[in-house]
Amino acid sequence: MTEILAGPESSTKPRTTRFILLGVVVFIAAWLGWKWWWALSHVSTDNAQIESHIVPVLPKVGGFIAEITVREHQSVKAGDLLIRIDDRDYKVRLAQAEADLALALATAGSAGSGGHQGKAAVQISGQAGAQVAAAVASAAAARSTVDQTLANADKAQKDLERVRELVIKKMVSPQSLDAAEATARAAQAQVKASRETAISAGEQVTATSAGLRAALAKVDAARAARDLIANQLADTRIVAPTTGVVAAKNVEAGQLVQPGQLLLSVVPLENIWVVANLKETDLRDIKAGDAADIEIDAYPNVHIAGEVESVSPATGARFALLPPDNATGNFTKVVQRVPVRIRVKQNADGQKLLRPGMSVFVTITTR
Repeated sequence: MTEILAGPESSTKPRTTRFILLGVVVFIAAWLGWKWWWALSHVSTDNAQIESHIVPVLPKVGGFIAEITVREHQSVKAGDLLIRIDDRDYKVRLAQAEADLALALATAGSAGSGGHQGKAAVQISGQAGAQVAAAVASAAAARSTVDQTLANADKAQKDLERVRELVIKKMVSPQSLDAAEATARAAQAQVKASRETAISAGEQVTATSAGLRAALAKVDAARAARDLIANQLADTRIVAPTTGVVAAKNVEAGQLVQPGQLLLSVVPLENIWVVANLKETDLRDIKAGDAADIEIDAYPNVHIAGEVESVSPATGARFALLPPDNATGNFTKVVQRVPVRIRVKQNADGQKLLRPGMSVFVTITTR
């Protein structure tokens, strides 16, 4: 009787087990189906890092460091003073350059006072311009005098010819001919003298013009030297090239630095992006504008919104120091990785947690 009653209970156990197994199979199938459906519209990878511009701070001039106004990991804004180089020597050089410029200006002014052509653009003095105008007027007057003496000589020659005819006809005395000849010779002498005066005036203008041009060239050279020293003096104040955080400071006060020496770096944390190295087989449906989810390894529960910005024009291996050469005869096919740049959306939650070099897990929605 006991065996008969136990029969139905034992028969229900295999049935319950079958239901459990069926449920597990259905769950696994549903999960696999969901994963397959999810994979059709998503691409993910853990081969991704946060990137950013790292701006080096380099001095344009050399000298001893007089002051460092920032510390490691300090936030700075573009234009903030970072380092000041001892500027005493540069101030002395600037004073010397100012004196040289003043001397060149004075020399050019005295050259202008010699009465020759100047350039108003240089603006040395109004007097020099007036003297240049006077020199030009003097040369013009000399040329006018030449023209007048030529006219006088021509008239004297014609008068001489008429007197000769009258002497031949015995209508005037021979003394009149002598007087006419003397007048003609005097007129020719005046022509010669006026021509020599005009030539001398022209040569004087040419000579003084060359002198003034040389003086003006010295003024330009002195002004350029002054401006160069002024720029070097301004460059003793090293300011932040961009807004960011100071990093890798490797200089101390009192240290002698040279132009181009790396002093520190500024990392602009507001301008960061993610580079995800995706398999070449996953690039088919990826395009600019696709939404991306960024999960930081350091903060597993933090998700940051992003957007695909661009796809690299070549695989990462192409930019390696020694790119692979598949023509050697030993070939093993390896799936290549292509860098994809992902823009971090501005004001995204958790954006301030991102630091260049961090590893992240990226999921891109392709549909």
